[in-house]
Amino acid sequence: MSVPQTWFITGVSSGFGRELAAQVLAGDNRVVGTLRNEAQRAAFDALAPSLAHGVLLDVTDEHAVQQAVEETVAKYGAIDVLVNNAGYGLEGAVEETSLAQARHQFDVNFFGALALIKAVLPGMRARRSGHIVNITSVGGLLAYPGIGLYNASKHALEGLTDSLAQEVAHLGIRVIAIEPGPFRTNWAGSSMVRAETRIDDYQASAGAMREALAQRNGRQAGDPARAAAAIMRVVASDAPPRRLVLGTSGFKQVGENLGARQSELARWADVSLGADFPPGE
Repeated sequence: MSVPQTWFITGVSSGFGRELAAQVLAGDNRVVGTLRNEAQRAAFDALAPSLAHGVLLDVTDEHAVQQAVEETVAKYGAIDVLVNNAGYGLEGAVEETSLAQARHQFDVNFFGALALIKAVLPGMRARRSGHIVNITSVGGLLAYPGIGLYNASKHALEGLTDSLAQEVAHLGIRVIAIEPGPFRTNWAGSSMVRAETRIDDYQASAGAMREALAQRNGRQAGDPARAAAAIMRVVASDAPPRRLVLGTSGFKQVGENLGARQSELARWADVSLGADFPPGE
């Protein structure tokens, strides 16, 4: 019989976070889930009164993040699994997006995750065990017109995940990037933030992406419940992947992109290799 775990999951009011929390709770594990208002917190606690514990938290508040982690450890003894799920999309061409919007995108999607990682690492190092799961995106491996700042924030989280995984592997800590493609969540709908400016010259690129996201919203093939099951499967694995793409569309796009990059690398090999000093110099 497995020992119940304590999971700390950010952003459990809907989407991946909600589905994952429900499945973790169904396995008789504790979930400390972060939410943004009291009504959401009460609804979350009601899912499993003895196991679900909602916490009001703004992940951009470093002091509050540290306090939430310390209180969780004091109450339950340890955090076994951290899932950095909180985040949102920002739609708009690079030129259309204000620096304030760009900074807030990074504050939530990247620095919020970083703050939580730094808060849980001392305990995980002391125990020589733990999992850190960062929900990035296929958009952290690829890039699309019209969501460049979102892509940038997720690329940053991908890089952090990869480096951290190498730093802590010998300490018994597993670090995993989960990379969803299009899923049927609120990401492209009510959760999406849009640039305040619209520039006609970008209609054919960023504008086309905006329209495509709107048309696809609510009809994405990805199932959040199956994504949650996949996350639980990799956390339970004795040899989890460093990164895991989720969904048919994302899997296909990442595969095509890797092939295109390999072809471009080979096509420009003479230029790449010619940038070194000649042998012997």
